[in-house]
Amino acid sequence: MKMILRFDSKTVTKPVLSKTTLETGALINILRAEVGARRGEILIEVEDEKARRVEELLTAEGVEVVEVIEAIQKDDERCVHCGACTSICPTEALKFDDEKRVVVEAEKCVHCGACVKVCPTQALSLP
Repeated sequence: MKMILRFDSKTVTKPVLSKTTLETGALINILRAEVGARRGEILIEVEDEKARRVEELLTAEGVEVVEVIEAIQKDDERCVHCGACTSICPTEALKFDDEKRVVVEAEKCVHCGACVKVCPTQALSLP
């Protein structure tokens, strides 16, 4: 399961991910992180069977946890399959299928938003 963790000035300086990993035994994969001195946002991936416990512990530490259910959204009516998004995607979540149409592989998406910025027809959006 993917989760977005939002830290405020009180929680950004705490070792909450390390503590959570030690307490749950969960392997936490950091997919994207933007952390500063006063706030931060981290996209993580956690084993499904341990996700609820991880969420409970992080919430108890003051971290805002948002479950990520969907990947990037593509409006098929707007998409002209130009491939601008496929060239910029760092995880290859957007690629061409056998018919040269852009498709989304949701499990690879890390919600970086790079594709949204380069799409000339505004066919892509983050949920």
